[in-house]
Amino acid sequence: TIVDRPLIQYAVDEAREAGIEQLIFVTGRGKASLDDYFDIGFELETTMRGRGKSLDALAPSRSGFGEIVSVRQQQPLGLGHAVWCARAIVGDEPFAVLLPDDLMVPGALKQMVAAYEELGGNILLTEEVPKERTASYGVIAPGETRDGAVEVQGLVEKPQPENAPSNLAVIGRYILQPEIMEVLDTQEQGAGGEIQLTDAMAKLIGKQPFHAVKSGSERHDCGDKAGFVLANLALGLADADVAPKLREFLDR
Repeated sequence: TIVDRPLIQYAVDEAREAGIEQLIFVTGRGKASLDDYFDIGFELETTMRGRGKSLDALAPSRSGFGEIVSVRQQQPLGLGHAVWCARAIVGDEPFAVLLPDDLMVPGALKQMVAAYEELGGNILLTEEVPKERTASYGVIAPGETRDGAVEVQGLVEKPQPENAPSNLAVIGRYILQPEIMEVLDTQEQGAGGEIQLTDAMAKLIGKQPFHAVKSGSERHDCGDKAGFVLANLALGLADADVAPKLREFLDR
């Protein structure tokens, strides 16, 4: 939870804002609560109605019929494998990938959709990272810049600083063409013994257009303890109800 909403809610809000019509949750065992959160809370809603309370606060956590589909990744074999698990639902349509633990404020997918409408192909979201941290990311080899988007000439997964082609790191947002599923079908393992999405994308470079846009959002890495705390602090300070008490504490 970040302030008063789970991370998955922020990701769903971002997708909806960008015009995404169907959401696919790729989850592991024990994560059924993600689906339940967006279901109708019959008991809660009945109680609230009985007490004359508005249900407006519940609207973001309600999904339309067919809006959310859930598939199971039965083994933690990497991001590429997680994306591949959704292949039957994706079919032959382009699709976006959002990693909810990368919290973007404001949401970045709308910016990427605008770039996609202009350029087509595949769109990656990047940010500049310190050279010494490239081994934590997929890193692009940049080409020409066009309308604020950089042509992607190559991708390297978790390169050591001395081997990194740039300091432009791919972060948790992608718009991809369905042909990537054919590459992921090979189940080829990469760094860490996992099926890497970066490796699959690298094989399509030169066959399909690839561009990267630099994020105009603030990113909070909520998979990191410090990032999680900082996200709560940053969004708490932006919340009119929470900010006064936070500032009072910070001013001690």
